[in-house]
Amino acid sequence: MSSELLGLLFVFFARVIDVSMGTFRIILISRGYVHIAPFLGFFEILVWITALGHVLNNLNGAVSYVAYAGGFATGNYVGMKLEALISIGYQSIRIITSEKITVLPLSLREEGFGITTVAARGMKGEVQLIYTTIAKSKVKKLLEIVETLEPKAFVTIEDVRSFKSGFVLKSGFLQNFGRSSIGKK
Repeated sequence: MSSELLGLLFVFFARVIDVSMGTFRIILISRGYVHIAPFLGFFEILVWITALGHVLNNLNGAVSYVAYAGGFATGNYVGMKLEALISIGYQSIRIITSEKITVLPLSLREEGFGITTVAARGMKGEVQLIYTTIAKSKVKKLLEIVETLEPKAFVTIEDVRSFKSGFVLKSGFLQNFGRSSIGKK
């Protein structure tokens, strides 16, 4: 393999690494993990300076720029996939069901989810609102239960930056480590 090709591959993969770290760092900051983000930022910039320095010292025309930009685009994708794989943070879920008699709340509680239910009136009559805040890693399990028991339920999901009190099961290393600066607000 030629040294020019090795240089292009180096630039591409260095950008994938630094942009993935940057994307992940921004996601951590937006979710309140302020103690982890500076460490990622330090290494992100080290990798970025190295890649940029290589491009500037070896200006090989458009091919270098394409490798640099391609690494950036790929790094964004990899960073988002990394966050989805790790499933950090919490999400607030609202479930609206129009079923008159539903076993959904009981089933969710039996599975360990802390929920709050509210009787309400919707456009077409009586509905039941079910609220919960859970670790992102548990969302798939909750949605499977909802789909099985109430397939026509309306479900909304939002990211939660912080919370205070209540019944929320913590899970995972990042949930406990990175939030120490804000705790449960």
